[in-house]
Amino acid sequence: MPVGSVRPSRCRILSASPYPLKREEAEDHRSASSVLVPSSIRAVPPQPHHDPVYITDTLLFDFQRCHRRAFLDKFGESQRRDAPSPYLRKLRQDSITHRSTTLDSQPTARPDYDDGDWMRGAIATLDLMKRGVDRIAKPVLMLERAHGVRLVSCPDLLVKQPGISRFGPWIYVPTDVRLGKRPKLDYQIIATFQAYMASLVQASLVETSWLALRQRGVYGVNVVAMLPQMHTVLNGCIEMMRSRQEPEVFIAHNRCELCHWFSHCYDRATDLQHLSLLPGVTTSRYVYLKRANITSLEALAAATPKQLEPLPGFGREVAHKMVQQAQATLHRRALPHPLLAQAAIQSATPLLEPHELPTAPVELYFDIEAAPEHNLVYLHGVLVVDRHAQTDTFHALLAESPDDEGEVWQQFLDLVWQHPTAPIYHFCPFEVQTVQRLGSKYDTPLHWVEPLLDRFVDLHERVTRTAVLPIESYALKSIAKWLGYQWQNPDANGAQSICWYADWQETGDRTHLDAILRYNEDDCRATYRVKDWLVEFVAAHATH
Repeated sequence: MPVGSVRPSRCRILSASPYPLKREEAEDHRSASSVLVPSSIRAVPPQPHHDPVYITDTLLFDFQRCHRRAFLDKFGESQRRDAPSPYLRKLRQDSITHRSTTLDSQPTARPDYDDGDWMRGAIATLDLMKRGVDRIAKPVLMLERAHGVRLVSCPDLLVKQPGISRFGPWIYVPTDVRLGKRPKLDYQIIATFQAYMASLVQASLVETSWLALRQRGVYGVNVVAMLPQMHTVLNGCIEMMRSRQEPEVFIAHNRCELCHWFSHCYDRATDLQHLSLLPGVTTSRYVYLKRANITSLEALAAATPKQLEPLPGFGREVAHKMVQQAQATLHRRALPHPLLAQAAIQSATPLLEPHELPTAPVELYFDIEAAPEHNLVYLHGVLVVDRHAQTDTFHALLAESPDDEGEVWQQFLDLVWQHPTAPIYHFCPFEVQTVQRLGSKYDTPLHWVEPLLDRFVDLHERVTRTAVLPIESYALKSIAKWLGYQWQNPDANGAQSICWYADWQETGDRTHLDAILRYNEDDCRATYRVKDWLVEFVAAHATH
Protein backbone atom coordinates (compact mmCIF):
# COMPACT_ATOMS: atom_id res chain seq x y z
CA MET A 1 0.00 0.00 0.00
CA PRO A 2 1.50 3.41 -0.92
CA VAL A 3 2.53 5.51 2.04
CA GLY A 4 0.40 8.40 0.84
CA SER A 5 -2.71 6.25 0.94
CA VAL A 6 -2.53 4.63 4.35
CA ARG A 7 -5.75 3.39 5.86
CA PRO A 8 -7.79 6.15 7.50
CA SER A 9 -6.80 6.66 11.12
CA ARG A 10 -9.40 7.09 13.81
CA CYS A 11 -9.35 10.49 15.48
CA ARG A 12 -11.13 12.41 18.23
CA ILE A 13 -11.19 16.15 18.82
CA LEU A 14 -9.08 17.09 21.85
CA SER A 15 -11.37 19.33 23.85
CA ALA A 16 -10.22 17.33 26.87
CA SER A 17 -7.61 14.65 27.23
CA PRO A 18 -9.00 11.21 26.30
CA TYR A 19 -6.49 9.37 28.53
CA PRO A 20 -5.11 9.88 32.05
CA LEU A 21 -2.27 12.39 32.16
CA LYS A 22 0.36 13.17 34.72
CA ARG A 23 0.99 16.81 35.56
CA GLU A 24 3.51 17.61 32.83
CA GLU A 25 1.58 15.54 30.29
CA ALA A 26 -1.50 17.56 31.11
CA GLU A 27 0.54 20.72 30.57
CA ASP A 28 1.32 19.46 27.08
CA HIS A 29 -2.39 19.12 26.46
CA ARG A 30 -3.44 22.46 27.99
CA SER A 31 -0.66 24.50 26.45
CA ALA A 32 -0.52 22.97 23.00
CA SER A 33 -1.77 26.22 21.52
CA SER A 34 0.48 28.40 23.67
CA VAL A 35 3.62 27.60 21.73
CA LEU A 36 3.10 26.61 18.16
CA VAL A 37 -0.61 26.16 17.56
CA PRO A 38 -1.75 29.49 16.12
CA SER A 39 -4.89 31.33 17.08
CA SER A 40 -4.97 32.44 13.47
CA ILE A 41 -2.19 31.45 11.08
CA ARG A 42 0.69 32.78 13.18
CA ALA A 43 2.77 30.61 15.45
CA VAL A 44 3.57 32.02 18.87
CA PRO A 45 7.29 31.67 19.81
CA PRO A 46 8.18 29.89 23.06
CA GLN A 47 9.12 31.87 26.13
CA PRO A 48 12.83 32.74 26.37
CA HIS A 49 14.89 30.23 28.31
CA HIS A 50 18.61 30.34 29.00
CA ASP A 51 19.32 26.68 28.34
CA PRO A 52 16.35 24.86 26.80
CA VAL A 53 16.36 21.07 26.74
CA TYR A 54 15.29 19.67 23.39
CA ILE A 55 13.78 16.17 23.35
CA THR A 56 13.67 15.00 19.74
CA ASP A 57 12.39 11.70 18.40
CA THR A 58 15.99 10.78 17.50
CA LEU A 59 17.11 11.38 21.08
CA LEU A 60 14.11 9.46 22.39
CA PHE A 61 14.86 6.53 20.08
CA ASP A 62 18.46 6.33 21.28
CA PHE A 63 17.35 6.68 24.91
CA GLN A 64 15.23 3.54 24.52
CA ARG A 65 18.19 1.54 23.30
CA CYS A 66 20.81 3.01 25.64
CA HIS A 67 20.34 5.80 28.19
CA ARG A 68 24.07 6.44 28.19
CA ARG A 69 24.26 6.93 24.43
CA ALA A 70 21.50 9.56 24.56
CA PHE A 71 23.29 11.32 27.42
CA LEU A 72 26.68 11.32 25.67
CA ASP A 73 25.18 12.51 22.41
CA LYS A 74 23.96 15.57 24.29
CA PHE A 75 26.74 16.19 26.80
CA GLY A 76 29.72 14.03 25.75
CA GLU A 77 32.96 15.27 24.18
CA SER A 78 32.56 14.84 20.43
CA GLN A 79 36.26 14.03 19.90
CA ARG A 80 35.75 10.83 21.88
CA ARG A 81 33.32 9.45 19.30
CA ASP A 82 34.38 6.57 17.07
CA ALA A 83 34.34 7.11 13.33
CA PRO A 84 31.45 5.21 11.73
CA SER A 85 32.41 1.76 10.47
CA PRO A 86 31.96 0.91 6.78
CA TYR A 87 28.99 -1.26 7.72
CA LEU A 88 27.34 1.55 9.66
CA ARG A 89 27.90 3.92 6.74
CA LYS A 90 26.27 1.34 4.48
CA LEU A 91 23.27 1.05 6.79
CA ARG A 92 22.87 4.82 6.84
CA GLN A 93 23.05 5.01 3.06
CA ASP A 94 20.55 2.16 2.71
CA SER A 95 18.24 4.00 5.12
CA ILE A 96 18.51 7.23 3.13
CA THR A 97 17.80 5.36 -0.10
CA HIS A 98 14.78 3.57 1.38
CA ARG A 99 13.43 6.81 2.82
CA SER A 100 13.89 8.71 -0.46
CA THR A 101 12.25 5.94 -2.47
CA THR A 102 9.30 5.87 -0.10
CA LEU A 103 8.79 9.62 0.13
CA ASP A 104 9.31 10.26 -3.59
CA SER A 105 6.60 7.80 -4.60
CA GLN A 106 4.05 10.64 -4.48
CA PRO A 107 4.29 14.45 -4.52
CA THR A 108 5.00 16.12 -1.17
CA ALA A 109 5.34 19.64 0.20
CA ARG A 110 8.38 20.35 2.37
CA PRO A 111 8.61 23.09 4.99
CA ASP A 112 11.51 25.47 4.36
CA TYR A 113 14.04 25.38 7.22
CA ASP A 114 17.70 24.65 7.88
CA ASP A 115 18.70 21.50 9.79
CA GLY A 116 18.32 22.11 13.52
CA ASP A 117 16.22 25.26 13.13
CA TRP A 118 13.22 23.67 14.83
CA MET A 119 11.35 26.95 15.32
CA ARG A 120 11.44 27.90 11.66
CA GLY A 121 10.56 24.34 10.69
CA ALA A 122 7.62 24.23 13.10
CA ILE A 123 6.21 27.55 11.85
CA ALA A 124 6.56 26.44 8.23
CA THR A 125 4.93 23.08 9.01
CA LEU A 126 1.97 24.77 10.68
CA ASP A 127 1.49 26.95 7.64
CA LEU A 128 1.29 23.86 5.42
CA MET A 129 -1.12 22.14 7.83
CA LYS A 130 -3.29 25.25 7.91
CA ARG A 131 -3.40 25.29 4.11
CA GLY A 132 -4.43 21.62 4.04
CA VAL A 133 -1.75 20.28 1.69
CA ASP A 134 -2.03 16.55 1.07
CA ARG A 135 1.41 15.32 2.13
CA ILE A 136 4.08 17.09 4.18
CA ALA A 137 7.60 15.61 4.08
CA LYS A 138 10.03 16.16 6.99
CA PRO A 139 7.65 18.30 9.07
CA VAL A 140 8.54 19.70 12.49
CA LEU A 141 6.07 19.46 15.39
CA MET A 142 7.14 21.38 18.47
CA LEU A 143 5.72 22.01 21.96
CA GLU A 144 7.15 23.48 25.14
CA ARG A 145 6.87 22.03 28.61
CA ALA A 146 7.74 23.67 31.88
CA HIS A 147 11.37 24.30 32.88
CA GLY A 148 12.51 24.94 29.33
CA VAL A 149 11.82 21.45 28.01
CA ARG A 150 10.90 21.50 24.33
CA LEU A 151 9.48 18.45 22.59
CA VAL A 152 10.37 18.17 18.91
CA SER A 153 9.07 15.53 16.55
CA CYS A 154 10.10 15.17 12.90
CA PRO A 155 8.18 12.27 11.35
CA ASP A 156 9.12 11.50 7.78
CA LEU A 157 5.65 12.31 6.54
CA LEU A 158 2.32 13.83 7.54
CA VAL A 159 -0.59 12.56 5.44
CA LYS A 160 -3.87 14.47 5.24
CA GLN A 161 -7.02 12.46 5.96
CA PRO A 162 -10.70 13.25 6.59
CA GLY A 163 -11.43 14.30 10.17
CA ILE A 164 -11.92 17.32 12.39
CA SER A 165 -9.01 19.37 13.68
CA ARG A 166 -8.39 22.99 14.63
CA PHE A 167 -7.32 23.55 11.03
CA GLY A 168 -10.58 22.43 9.43
CA PRO A 169 -12.30 19.23 8.26
CA TRP A 170 -9.06 17.30 7.99
CA ILE A 171 -6.37 15.80 10.21
CA TYR A 172 -2.73 14.86 9.68
CA VAL A 173 -1.45 11.38 10.46
CA PRO A 174 2.32 10.74 10.83
CA THR A 175 4.28 8.05 9.00
CA ASP A 176 7.80 7.05 10.03
CA VAL A 177 9.99 5.31 7.43
CA ARG A 178 12.24 2.60 8.88
CA LEU A 179 14.81 0.32 7.30
CA GLY A 180 13.88 -2.58 9.59
CA LYS A 181 11.71 -5.47 8.52
CA ARG A 182 9.69 -5.80 11.75
CA PRO A 183 7.66 -3.29 13.77
CA LYS A 184 10.03 -3.33 16.75
CA LEU A 185 8.88 -1.89 20.04
CA ASP A 186 11.28 1.07 19.82
CA TYR A 187 9.88 1.92 16.38
CA GLN A 188 6.35 1.81 17.78
CA ILE A 189 7.25 4.03 20.74
CA ILE A 190 8.58 6.71 18.37
CA ALA A 191 5.56 6.39 16.08
CA THR A 192 3.39 6.91 19.18
CA PHE A 193 5.40 9.99 20.20
CA GLN A 194 4.92 11.43 16.72
CA ALA A 195 1.18 10.79 16.84
CA TYR A 196 1.01 12.30 20.34
CA MET A 197 2.70 15.47 19.12
CA ALA A 198 0.51 15.66 16.02
CA SER A 199 -2.58 15.18 18.17
CA LEU A 200 -1.72 18.06 20.46
CA VAL A 201 -0.68 20.43 17.68
CA GLN A 202 -3.88 19.89 15.69
CA ALA A 203 -6.16 19.29 18.72
CA SER A 204 -7.38 15.99 17.35
CA LEU A 205 -6.29 12.64 18.73
CA VAL A 206 -4.70 10.36 16.13
CA GLU A 207 -5.35 6.80 17.28
CA THR A 208 -3.25 5.03 14.63
CA SER A 209 0.22 6.03 13.52
CA TRP A 210 2.10 4.34 10.69
CA LEU A 211 5.46 2.70 10.11
CA ALA A 212 6.72 2.21 6.55
CA LEU A 213 8.97 -0.84 6.82
CA ARG A 214 11.39 -2.02 4.16
CA GLN A 215 9.79 -5.35 3.26
CA ARG A 216 6.59 -5.52 5.28
CA GLY A 217 5.16 -2.27 3.94
CA VAL A 218 2.99 -0.07 6.16
CA TYR A 219 2.18 -1.15 9.71
CA GLY A 220 -0.42 0.52 11.91
CA VAL A 221 0.58 1.34 15.50
CA ASN A 222 -2.18 1.42 18.12
CA VAL A 223 -1.37 4.81 19.62
CA VAL A 224 -3.76 4.71 22.57
CA ALA A 225 -2.46 1.30 23.67
CA MET A 226 1.17 2.46 23.37
CA LEU A 227 0.78 5.82 25.14
CA PRO A 228 1.58 4.61 28.69
CA GLN A 229 4.88 3.06 27.54
CA MET A 230 5.71 6.11 25.47
CA HIS A 231 5.14 8.44 28.43
CA THR A 232 7.36 6.27 30.64
CA VAL A 233 10.18 6.54 28.10
CA LEU A 234 9.60 10.26 27.49
CA ASN A 235 9.53 11.19 31.17
CA GLY A 236 12.65 9.12 31.86
CA CYS A 237 14.50 10.85 29.03
CA ILE A 238 13.42 14.30 30.23
CA GLU A 239 14.49 13.55 33.79
CA MET A 240 17.94 12.37 32.65
CA MET A 241 18.48 15.42 30.46
CA ARG A 242 17.36 17.86 33.13
CA SER A 243 19.44 16.25 35.90
CA ARG A 244 22.51 15.77 33.69
CA GLN A 245 23.28 12.64 35.69
CA GLU A 246 25.52 10.43 33.55
CA PRO A 247 24.17 6.86 33.39
CA GLU A 248 26.39 4.01 34.54
CA VAL A 249 28.38 2.31 31.81
CA PHE A 250 27.12 -1.09 30.69
CA ILE A 251 28.61 -3.09 27.82
CA ALA A 252 26.33 -5.35 25.78
CA HIS A 253 28.45 -6.40 22.80
CA ASN A 254 25.52 -7.30 20.56
CA ARG A 255 24.08 -3.79 20.94
CA CYS A 256 27.10 -1.62 21.65
CA GLU A 257 29.63 -2.45 18.96
CA LEU A 258 28.01 -0.28 16.26
CA CYS A 259 27.68 2.70 18.60
CA HIS A 260 30.01 5.68 18.10
CA TRP A 261 30.65 5.75 21.86
CA PHE A 262 31.71 2.09 22.05
CA SER A 263 35.47 2.65 22.52
CA HIS A 264 34.85 5.39 25.09
CA CYS A 265 32.44 3.23 27.10
CA TYR A 266 34.50 0.07 26.71
CA ASP A 267 37.62 1.77 28.05
CA ARG A 268 35.60 3.02 31.00
CA ALA A 269 34.15 -0.44 31.67
CA THR A 270 37.60 -2.03 31.41
CA ASP A 271 39.08 0.46 33.87
CA LEU A 272 36.29 -0.37 36.30
CA GLN A 273 36.42 -4.13 35.61
CA HIS A 274 32.69 -3.74 35.18
CA LEU A 275 30.58 -6.86 35.56
CA SER A 276 28.84 -6.20 32.24
CA LEU A 277 32.03 -7.46 30.57
CA LEU A 278 31.18 -10.96 31.82
CA PRO A 279 29.06 -13.15 29.55
CA GLY A 280 25.68 -13.81 31.14
CA VAL A 281 25.50 -10.54 33.10
CA THR A 282 22.53 -8.91 31.41
CA THR A 283 21.09 -5.53 32.33
CA SER A 284 18.22 -7.11 34.26
CA ARG A 285 20.49 -9.53 36.15
CA TYR A 286 22.93 -6.74 36.95
CA VAL A 287 20.17 -4.85 38.78
CA TYR A 288 19.74 -7.78 41.19
CA LEU A 289 23.48 -8.29 41.58
CA LYS A 290 23.80 -4.66 42.70
CA ARG A 291 20.94 -5.10 45.16
CA ALA A 292 22.86 -8.07 46.59
CA ASN A 293 25.94 -5.81 46.83
CA ILE A 294 27.81 -7.92 44.28
CA THR A 295 29.41 -5.28 42.07
CA SER A 296 32.97 -6.50 41.49
CA LEU A 297 34.57 -9.47 39.78
CA GLU A 298 36.07 -10.58 43.09
CA ALA A 299 32.73 -10.41 44.88
CA LEU A 300 30.99 -12.46 42.19
CA ALA A 301 33.79 -15.03 42.11
CA ALA A 302 33.53 -15.41 45.91
CA ALA A 303 29.73 -15.75 45.87
CA THR A 304 28.02 -19.11 46.12
CA PRO A 305 25.44 -20.23 43.58
CA LYS A 306 22.95 -20.60 46.42
CA GLN A 307 23.14 -16.82 46.95
CA LEU A 308 22.20 -16.15 43.34
CA GLU A 309 19.68 -18.90 42.62
CA PRO A 310 16.67 -17.11 44.21
CA LEU A 311 17.28 -13.88 42.28
CA PRO A 312 14.81 -13.18 39.44
CA GLY A 313 16.20 -14.30 36.09
CA PHE A 314 18.86 -16.55 37.61
CA GLY A 315 17.97 -20.07 38.76
CA ARG A 316 20.32 -22.96 39.31
CA GLU A 317 21.92 -23.17 35.85
CA VAL A 318 22.61 -19.43 35.50
CA ALA A 319 23.80 -19.05 39.10
CA HIS A 320 26.38 -21.83 38.85
CA LYS A 321 27.70 -20.72 35.49
CA MET A 322 27.89 -17.03 36.44
CA VAL A 323 29.99 -17.73 39.53
CA GLN A 324 32.20 -20.06 37.48
CA GLN A 325 32.49 -17.38 34.78
CA ALA A 326 33.76 -14.88 37.32
CA GLN A 327 36.25 -17.42 38.68
CA ALA A 328 37.51 -18.31 35.18
CA THR A 329 37.95 -14.63 34.34
CA LEU A 330 39.59 -13.77 37.66
CA HIS A 331 42.10 -16.63 37.42
CA ARG A 332 42.42 -16.42 33.60
CA ARG A 333 41.90 -20.10 32.88
CA ALA A 334 39.28 -22.34 31.34
CA LEU A 335 37.08 -24.34 33.68
CA PRO A 336 34.59 -27.12 32.99
CA HIS A 337 30.93 -26.18 33.16
CA PRO A 338 30.15 -26.72 36.86
CA LEU A 339 26.92 -28.71 36.59
CA LEU A 340 28.10 -30.77 33.63
CA ALA A 341 31.37 -31.58 35.39
CA GLN A 342 29.48 -32.60 38.52
CA ALA A 343 27.18 -34.89 36.52
CA ALA A 344 30.15 -36.39 34.66
CA ILE A 345 31.89 -37.24 37.93
CA GLN A 346 28.78 -38.79 39.40
CA SER A 347 28.12 -40.95 36.33
CA ALA A 348 31.78 -41.54 35.38
CA THR A 349 31.12 -40.22 31.86
CA PRO A 350 33.11 -37.71 29.76
CA LEU A 351 32.05 -34.09 29.40
CA LEU A 352 31.16 -34.94 25.79
CA GLU A 353 30.53 -38.35 24.31
CA PRO A 354 32.74 -39.29 21.32
CA HIS A 355 29.80 -39.05 18.89
CA GLU A 356 29.18 -35.46 20.07
CA LEU A 357 32.72 -34.40 19.12
CA PRO A 358 33.90 -36.91 16.51
CA THR A 359 37.45 -37.04 15.22
CA ALA A 360 37.45 -38.57 11.75
CA PRO A 361 39.97 -39.26 8.95
CA VAL A 362 38.43 -36.36 7.01
CA GLU A 363 36.69 -33.40 8.67
CA LEU A 364 34.99 -30.41 7.08
CA TYR A 365 34.95 -26.92 8.59
CA PHE A 366 32.17 -24.78 7.14
CA ASP A 367 31.43 -21.06 7.25
CA ILE A 368 28.96 -19.00 5.22
CA GLU A 369 29.03 -15.35 4.17
CA ALA A 370 25.59 -13.89 3.53
CA ALA A 371 23.69 -10.63 3.14
CA PRO A 372 20.51 -11.29 5.13
CA GLU A 373 18.79 -8.07 4.01
CA HIS A 374 18.97 -9.38 0.43
CA ASN A 375 18.30 -13.00 1.40
CA LEU A 376 21.56 -13.86 -0.39
CA VAL A 377 24.33 -16.38 0.38
CA TYR A 378 27.39 -15.33 -1.60
CA LEU A 379 30.09 -17.62 -0.19
CA HIS A 380 30.31 -21.18 1.13
CA GLY A 381 33.76 -21.62 2.66
CA VAL A 382 34.83 -25.21 3.37
CA LEU A 383 38.14 -26.27 4.90
CA VAL A 384 38.79 -29.97 4.15
CA VAL A 385 41.10 -31.48 6.77
CA ASP A 386 42.57 -34.89 5.87
CA ARG A 387 44.18 -36.16 9.04
CA HIS A 388 45.74 -39.23 7.39
CA ALA A 389 47.35 -37.22 4.61
CA GLN A 390 48.03 -34.36 7.05
CA THR A 391 46.64 -31.79 4.63
CA ASP A 392 44.08 -29.02 4.88
CA THR A 393 42.59 -27.44 1.77
CA PHE A 394 40.33 -24.41 1.68
CA HIS A 395 37.53 -24.29 -0.90
CA ALA A 396 35.94 -20.90 -1.59
CA LEU A 397 32.62 -21.43 -3.40
CA LEU A 398 31.83 -17.86 -4.35
CA ALA A 399 28.81 -16.33 -6.06
CA GLU A 400 30.36 -13.37 -7.87
CA SER A 401 26.83 -12.33 -8.83
CA PRO A 402 23.62 -12.87 -6.83
CA ASP A 403 22.38 -14.86 -9.84
CA ASP A 404 25.13 -17.42 -9.14
CA GLU A 405 23.76 -18.41 -5.72
CA GLY A 406 22.03 -21.57 -6.98
CA GLU A 407 25.09 -22.76 -8.90
CA VAL A 408 27.34 -22.23 -5.90
CA TRP A 409 24.84 -24.09 -3.69
CA GLN A 410 25.16 -27.10 -5.99
CA GLN A 411 28.97 -26.84 -5.87
CA PHE A 412 28.77 -26.99 -2.08
CA LEU A 413 26.60 -30.12 -2.20
CA ASP A 414 28.98 -31.77 -4.66
CA LEU A 415 31.96 -31.02 -2.39
CA VAL A 416 30.48 -32.26 0.89
CA TRP A 417 29.17 -35.45 -0.75
CA GLN A 418 32.67 -36.25 -1.97
CA HIS A 419 33.29 -37.02 1.72
CA PRO A 420 30.02 -38.76 2.70
CA THR A 421 31.04 -39.69 6.25
CA ALA A 422 32.99 -36.56 7.20
CA PRO A 423 31.58 -34.54 10.11
CA ILE A 424 30.85 -30.91 9.18
CA TYR A 425 31.95 -28.52 11.91
CA HIS A 426 30.46 -25.03 12.08
CA PHE A 427 29.93 -22.31 14.70
CA CYS A 428 26.32 -21.38 15.67
CA PRO A 429 23.10 -22.58 13.99
CA PHE A 430 23.19 -20.23 10.99
CA GLU A 431 24.90 -22.69 8.63
CA VAL A 432 22.38 -25.46 9.34
CA GLN A 433 19.45 -23.08 8.97
CA THR A 434 20.87 -21.78 5.69
CA VAL A 435 21.37 -25.27 4.25
CA GLN A 436 17.75 -26.07 5.06
CA ARG A 437 16.56 -22.81 3.48
CA LEU A 438 18.62 -23.21 0.32
CA GLY A 439 17.49 -26.81 -0.05
CA SER A 440 13.90 -25.61 -0.01
CA LYS A 441 14.58 -22.59 -2.22
CA TYR A 442 16.22 -24.66 -4.98
CA ASP A 443 14.00 -27.76 -4.64
CA THR A 444 16.98 -29.91 -3.74
CA PRO A 445 16.06 -33.61 -3.36
CA LEU A 446 15.62 -34.54 0.28
CA HIS A 447 18.16 -37.36 0.06
CA TRP A 448 20.81 -34.72 -0.65
CA VAL A 449 19.92 -32.50 2.30
CA GLU A 450 18.47 -34.52 5.18
CA PRO A 451 21.45 -36.89 5.69
CA LEU A 452 23.69 -33.82 5.56
CA LEU A 453 21.96 -32.28 8.57
CA ASP A 454 22.92 -35.26 10.73
CA ARG A 455 26.60 -34.60 9.99
CA PHE A 456 26.65 -31.03 11.30
CA VAL A 457 28.42 -30.37 14.63
CA ASP A 458 27.79 -26.95 16.21
CA LEU A 459 30.98 -26.07 18.06
CA HIS A 460 29.42 -23.04 19.74
CA GLU A 461 26.87 -25.32 21.39
CA ARG A 462 29.56 -27.81 22.41
CA VAL A 463 31.87 -25.17 23.87
CA THR A 464 29.19 -23.31 25.84
CA ARG A 465 27.75 -26.57 27.16
CA THR A 466 31.15 -27.86 28.24
CA ALA A 467 33.49 -25.02 29.19
CA VAL A 468 33.63 -21.66 30.92
CA LEU A 469 36.31 -19.46 29.41
CA PRO A 470 38.02 -16.23 30.56
CA ILE A 471 36.57 -14.19 27.70
CA GLU A 472 33.99 -11.44 27.27
CA SER A 473 31.99 -13.14 24.52
CA TYR A 474 31.50 -16.68 23.26
CA ALA A 475 31.74 -15.53 19.65
CA LEU A 476 34.16 -17.42 17.41
CA LYS A 477 36.60 -14.54 17.21
CA SER A 478 36.79 -14.11 21.00
CA ILE A 479 37.37 -17.81 21.64
CA ALA A 480 39.91 -18.29 18.85
CA LYS A 481 41.84 -15.15 19.79
CA TRP A 482 42.05 -16.40 23.36
CA LEU A 483 43.53 -19.61 21.92
CA GLY A 484 46.14 -17.56 20.04
CA TYR A 485 44.62 -17.61 16.54
CA GLN A 486 45.08 -14.36 14.62
CA TRP A 487 42.99 -13.17 11.67
CA GLN A 488 44.96 -11.82 8.71
CA ASN A 489 42.80 -8.69 8.91
CA PRO A 490 42.11 -8.06 12.62
CA ASP A 491 39.26 -5.67 11.80
CA ALA A 492 37.41 -8.08 9.51
CA ASN A 493 33.98 -9.30 10.58
CA GLY A 494 30.68 -10.43 9.10
CA ALA A 495 29.37 -6.89 8.72
CA GLN A 496 32.54 -5.81 6.93
CA SER A 497 32.20 -8.82 4.62
CA ILE A 498 28.75 -7.58 3.56
CA CYS A 499 30.25 -4.17 2.79
CA TRP A 500 33.06 -5.72 0.76
CA TYR A 501 30.56 -7.68 -1.31
CA ALA A 502 28.48 -4.55 -1.92
CA ASP A 503 31.65 -2.68 -2.91
CA TRP A 504 32.58 -5.50 -5.31
CA GLN A 505 29.16 -5.32 -6.96
CA GLU A 506 29.43 -1.55 -7.28
CA THR A 507 33.05 -1.25 -8.46
CA GLY A 508 34.09 -4.61 -9.90
CA ASP A 509 37.32 -4.35 -7.89
CA ARG A 510 38.38 -7.92 -7.05
CA THR A 511 40.41 -6.82 -4.04
CA HIS A 512 37.07 -6.71 -2.20
CA LEU A 513 36.45 -10.37 -3.07
CA ASP A 514 39.98 -11.28 -1.99
CA ALA A 515 39.34 -9.65 1.40
CA ILE A 516 36.14 -11.70 1.82
CA LEU A 517 37.95 -14.95 0.97
CA ARG A 518 40.78 -14.25 3.44
CA TYR A 519 38.28 -13.48 6.19
CA ASN A 520 36.17 -16.55 5.50
CA GLU A 521 39.20 -18.84 5.37
CA ASP A 522 40.30 -17.44 8.74
CA ASP A 523 36.86 -18.21 10.16
CA CYS A 524 37.09 -21.81 8.91
CA ARG A 525 40.60 -22.26 10.28
CA ALA A 526 39.61 -20.67 13.60
CA THR A 527 36.75 -23.17 13.85
CA TYR A 528 39.29 -25.96 13.25
CA ARG A 529 41.50 -24.54 16.02
CA VAL A 530 38.58 -24.39 18.48
CA LYS A 531 37.61 -27.98 17.70
CA ASP A 532 41.10 -29.33 18.37
CA TRP A 533 41.33 -27.34 21.60
CA LEU A 534 37.96 -28.66 22.76
CA VAL A 535 39.06 -32.26 22.15
CA GLU A 536 42.10 -31.62 24.35
CA PHE A 537 40.00 -29.88 27.02
CA VAL A 538 37.51 -32.75 27.23
CA ALA A 539 40.33 -35.29 27.44
CA ALA A 540 42.06 -33.32 30.18
CA HIS A 541 38.90 -33.36 32.29
CA ALA A 542 37.96 -36.97 31.66
CA THR A 543 36.91 -38.97 34.71
CA HIS A 544 38.81 -42.16 35.45
